[in-house]
Amino acid sequence: MDWRVPLSDVNYGEEEIRAVTAVLQSKWLTMGEVTQRFEQAFAEFLGVKHAYAVSNATVALHLANAALGIGPGDEVIVPALTFVATANAVKYTGAQPKFADVTSEADLDISPASVEATITRAAKAITVMHYGGYPCDMKAIHLIAYERGLAVIEDAAHAPGAELDGKKAGTFGDIGCFSFFSNKNLATGEGGMIVTDRDDLAEKIRLMRSHGMTSLTWDRHKGHAYSYDVVTLGYNYRLDEMRAALGLVQLAKLERDNTRRGAITARYWETFAGTKLTLPFRHSRGKSAFHIFPIFLPQGMNRIAFIDNLRAKGIQTSIHYSPVHLFSYYLTQTTDVRLPITEDVAGREVTLPLYPTMSDEQVETVIKAVLSALDELA
Repeated sequence: MDWRVPLSDVNYGEEEIRAVTAVLQSKWLTMGEVTQRFEQAFAEFLGVKHAYAVSNATVALHLANAALGIGPGDEVIVPALTFVATANAVKYTGAQPKFADVTSEADLDISPASVEATITRAAKAITVMHYGGYPCDMKAIHLIAYERGLAVIEDAAHAPGAELDGKKAGTFGDIGCFSFFSNKNLATGEGGMIVTDRDDLAEKIRLMRSHGMTSLTWDRHKGHAYSYDVVTLGYNYRLDEMRAALGLVQLAKLERDNTRRGAITARYWETFAGTKLTLPFRHSRGKSAFHIFPIFLPQGMNRIAFIDNLRAKGIQTSIHYSPVHLFSYYLTQTTDVRLPITEDVAGREVTLPLYPTMSDEQVETVIKAVLSALDELA
């Protein structure tokens, strides 16, 4: 469909084309010097010691759980209002995700109180997801983790550039995981990054990312090694040079793009504040990355009718998210999970278009369409 206003769009230009062309001309396509520069630049941006580029955020989450030694018999507390990969990554290790509720309609991040209530003796870690780019209550999460001896994993797929108390999202926990999927704030098509300040975890991640090998093809190409040993079970979770090149260009645009996202969000908030919509995160912690703009429809309004109404006006929307614990697969894996806030808000949430290249005219088109839909469906 030819949308008047799509849900998201990439901010690409000649810089990305030149960066990828340079890689193709170099004829070195696999993980090498460009990837290393991207990792270093991302680590410096976050203020973290170690950053490893990977093929997507799902594998970053898998590596995070695996590096922490999580496995069969263990449990990891995760939000249910997230993309399914957050929970799937726990299952990959043979461990079980335990689902926690969100805080409230105003705060869709994982609830520290629900986390604490969900912990059993089998718990090994807490995974938080900074929903929409809005930082979780990391002070409360860390206190719980410290008192219970649990590790903390940050799913920062929505939150590159978000901050809390002067510290970047993704750097509060033992390990942080980022996504560079096409609809993300920093977009390379596929791709991700896993970061940590812990040297012991960094070494495990470095080895597991590439088959458990002690040296890489790039190392041997540069004459730094002649062969390799395999010292642990590893995976092929590498990033290629083309995506790393895109990542370097996108990283340079990130803060400016996030600022534009914030300006559009402010305009939405200003306009919709007097309507029947509920607007989460208006009084959020820290500095957001403004990844998406979620709204909640009034109780009783038909969500599909609302979405179709906007579709007819050329406005693309989405839903973030269907609760993971209610998917068919997880219904066979878990029993008696009751998350009343998550289940309520997930049934009324609609995500409006938000991206940095969105024009003021497009923003006003969305606003007009939403106001019209509310009147027509009242």
